[in-house]
Amino acid sequence: MNRRWIVLASVTALVAGIAACEKEIGPAKNSTPYTLEIPMGFPQAAPPADNPLTVEGIALGRMLFYDPILSQDSTQSCSSCHNAEYGFTDFGKKYSTGIDGIEGTRNSMPISNLLWQSDFFWDGRVKRLNLQALMPIEDPIEMHETLPRVVAKLNRQPRYQEAFRAAFGTKKASAETLGLALEQFMLTFVSGNSKFDRVMRGTETFTASEQRGLQLFNGESNPNNPVRGADCFHCHGGTLFSNFTLSNNGLDSVFTDRGLGKVTGKATDDGKFKVPSLRNVAVTFPYMHDGRFQTLRQVIEHYNTDVVANSPNLDPSMVGFVNGLGLTQQDISDLIAFLETLTDESYLNNPAYASPF
Repeated sequence: MNRRWIVLASVTALVAGIAACEKEIGPAKNSTPYTLEIPMGFPQAAPPADNPLTVEGIALGRMLFYDPILSQDSTQSCSSCHNAEYGFTDFGKKYSTGIDGIEGTRNSMPISNLLWQSDFFWDGRVKRLNLQALMPIEDPIEMHETLPRVVAKLNRQPRYQEAFRAAFGTKKASAETLGLALEQFMLTFVSGNSKFDRVMRGTETFTASEQRGLQLFNGESNPNNPVRGADCFHCHGGTLFSNFTLSNNGLDSVFTDRGLGKVTGKATDDGKFKVPSLRNVAVTFPYMHDGRFQTLRQVIEHYNTDVVANSPNLDPSMVGFVNGLGLTQQDISDLIAFLETLTDESYLNNPAYASPF
């Protein structure tokens, strides 16, 4: 059985297992409801109906996120590859390394504003965050553990017996409650207090360079337009700075990683990867699914001059990039200045997201 079918079979098994227990799992009767604050200008959204946020559930998820007990040899936690200080990425690394010293094949994705997303992983193979949270545990390249063994380890720990009781009304952990707790914690990762947000609220102003970068960001690439644009907004517009679709942005003419096509088996999906949010993008390098670009300037140079015209399944919104955007080095510097206003220091340094240990 090849790796694609192993992954799909694992997802199917997780979905079936959780669906079977869904009606029996919920917050403990005495748990404390948690109200998530939605930043001004963000679309309204709510946590999954079957997993309402509670103070106790979030606290449990926070413990689990930072506990290396989830890995086979208790050396690696979720936070090992998702550092809060750098937008929950594996700072500066092209690929993360698992417990056996094996390097992965994709860049560690940043984590923020997951409440507004419905596709997870670069290839969008999972549609629910509680399922996504479990898969690295059983991935042989990452934590290389099994869910039954993790659950057994958790159930031997008095602190987890109490934490699961407080969150879900039972002392015994399960794969389902493990995933739900991690989902609750990660759904609180809301970034919406960058300089950009403060400018939108009228409490700060852009510099001349940042303002020009914003105009370029929102400008069309059509060469007939009187004002040149970088055409970023089609995929990265709105307050979330992503449309969260899966698309091919013209990196290659031949794919060594099929992306969504590997999941669906359709050639028409080859080369399509999730469009990440640009929030905190200045600190989440390297960039692209394979971490090929180390700097924002390199990313913009790709869009400016290097989009591959014959890349199969090139997204229609990339047509205007094929002949080049004609951006000057000053244009690129101004764009970078604007993108740096998306850094949310209060998010990156939020004590609520730090290790509880």
